Formats: sequence, C-alpha cells, structure tokens
Amino acid sequence: MRTQVGIIGAGPSGLLLSQLLHLQGIDTVVLERHSRDYVLGRIRAGVLEHGFADLMREAQVSDRMDAEGEIHDGFDIAYDGKRHRVDLKGLTGGNTVIVYGQTELTRDLYEGRDRMGGVVVHNAEDVTPHAFDGNGSPYLTYRLGEAVHRVDCDFIVGCDGFHGVSRTSIPKDVLKEFETVYPIGWLGVLSRTPPVSKELIYVNHERGFALCSLRSQVLSRYYVQCTLDDNVEDWSDDRFWAELIARLPADAAATIVTGPSIEKSIAPLRSYVAEPMRYRNLFLAGDAAHIVPPTGARGLNSAASDIYYLYHAMVDHYRKGDATGLDRYSERALARVWKGQRFSWWMTRLLHRFPDANDFDRRLQKTELDYLFSSKAAMRSLAENYVGLPF
Repeated sequence: MRTQVGIIGAGPSGLLLSQLLHLQGIDTVVLERHSRDYVLGRIRAGVLEHGFADLMREAQVSDRMDAEGEIHDGFDIAYDGKRHRVDLKGLTGGNTVIVYGQTELTRDLYEGRDRMGGVVVHNAEDVTPHAFDGNGSPYLTYRLGEAVHRVDCDFIVGCDGFHGVSRTSIPKDVLKEFETVYPIGWLGVLSRTPPVSKELIYVNHERGFALCSLRSQVLSRYYVQCTLDDNVEDWSDDRFWAELIARLPADAAATIVTGPSIEKSIAPLRSYVAEPMRYRNLFLAGDAAHIVPPTGARGLNSAASDIYYLYHAMVDHYRKGDATGLDRYSERALARVWKGQRFSWWMTRLLHRFPDANDFDRRLQKTELDYLFSSKAAMRSLAENYVGLPF
C-alpha cells in the first residue's frame, strides 16, 4: 500500500488529522491495534476548548457536537463549603467551552472517515515504523493474523498514546523526557443520572478533591481524589456516593441524584513531556508526546493543538512546497504544550490535598484560592487558559 501520510493510532488525534488532510486532497492510512468497538468504548475527557471545536467544524464532522454539545459559559470552584463561579465568557470576551464526550467525538470522526472513504485498518498488530531517519523512504509494517503488510509513505505520524511504539522508536540519545508523578489518583464514576449542576463544580475539601462533571443532561461523570493504593474493587457504589457527597458544598450535596455506576475506574495523575516532537520523518502528537493531569481539561485539547500545527504544516508542504511548518512543528507544538502543562500543574496544586503537605502548604493553598477570587486579573488568567490559548 502506498500513501502520503501514515498515521499510527485511531484515537481522536489520528482520526482528526486524517480527516483534515483528506479534505485537502492529502492521502492517509491510519493503523490501529484495537478494534473499532474497543476504541469507541474508551471513556475519556469531555471538555473541548473553542479551538478544538473549530477544528471539528473545519473537518466537517461537527453537526452532532454543535447540536448536542453543552456550551458552558463558566464553572464553579468550591472551597470552605462555598461555591465561587468563574465566568469564562465574561472574562475572555465571549469564549466558552463545549462539554461533549470523547466517545461521541471519536464516533463523529469515524463516521466522517467512512463517509469519505478514508482507510482505517483495525486490529493491526506489531505496527513498526521504518526508515524514518532519512536513510531511505519511510514505511510502516503491521500484521493481520499471520500476514505481514507494508505501507510506504512520505511521513509517519505517531498518535498511538503514551504506551505506543512511535515515541520509543526515537533514538534514546535524541529523546529528552520530563516527568512528574503525583502521589494521588482520580476515582471516576459514570452514571445515568441527571448532573447535579448545569456547569462543572471543582471542589477543594479537607477530605480531598472532587469534581462534578457531565456528558449530557442524563449522563453524569463524577470524580473523587483517592490514593494510588486504592483499587476499584474496594469502592462500592454506595461508598463512592457517600464520599462524594461528604466533599460537596451543602446545596449540591442536598440535590445530587445517585444511581448505579455504568463505568468506574482509577486514573493516576502524572505530567509528562517528550522532546522533540519530530525526529526527521517521524512526528509525535497527543499522548504519544505529552500527558497532563486531567484537572485543567488540557489533555485532549493539547492533542488538538498538535494536530492544528501538523495539519497546516502538511498542507503547506504538499500545496506550496514550503517545509517551514514541518521544520518548526516541534518548536511550535511544545511551546503550547508547556503552557498547558503549567496550567494543569497549577490547577492540580490548587485543588488537591497532597499527603506530604504541611500546615504551611495548606495555608498557602487557601491564600491562593482567596486571592484568585479577589483579583479579576487572576480570574482572567485562569479563564483564558481554560477556554484555550490561541494557536
């Protein structure tokens, strides 16, 4: 098989890049090690910054997002038992976010690829990039059953996540890795219940962080901070709801609707960046290059900014013969990635209770919260980062 851009991974990053390039007449092949049902079964983030939403519209797969997504003008931060609202729209001159589940977003992208005849190969095992170092023409190999297949291409893009093959294919003496692992995790529950609030509520509580989120008006997503030693099996639905309610402000605790969990999982928190995000004819995007704590809703949105830069760079290369965007891809993408890392780190430190924190740390955290809601400049900084910095 011959294509122009070989993409590893059929998550939102890989599918979005494939769709955008297809609309510009640039051929792609996407290789995914799992089945389509498996990919669509992953429960992930659901807060989209306005830049991501615009990319979905440019990719011509936004109809359902625009019809069913929840536009949020702000969110609440609760501490000391009181809720304080962050007015995103007012503080940023009209920008908002859209709450729309990653599962639905991925389904829309799949349907876009189906509609336009895009090539997505599922259950592709042992995917391996070759000759991307400039010595020969790049190609990918993969296995379906006993048969080994080859895809020749101009460029390889790794959208295969933190545990994928793309990043580990870059020579160790080239790749630099930066990482912080937090001593806490998030226990998340998805339930078919109406959300306790029309907007998200982030909670700083002496028992630990909590978050009230949603996927729709009938599907809620809730989280509580837990330890890394916790197991999902230790948390019955009753125990989860009791712990969540204990951390919520009184008005939310009094009105929350509980119910059986549809999905329950624990996610450890880490910050991670790999540099560079390009090695000759191999490019990294999304979780293959960086991971953030979910606190600031930057994970999926940071991936979208990678795709924005890479998409425009590819178009300039094929349409104009201009390689400037490709040459500067890593620099441009990392500049925004690190700003997203800073914001996620700041939100995580602001809202969680860390086991090694002393009285001084806790007093500083409370002072930071008090300052935030007494300063319009501080609030504006939070808001502009949350809705998404300009590309």
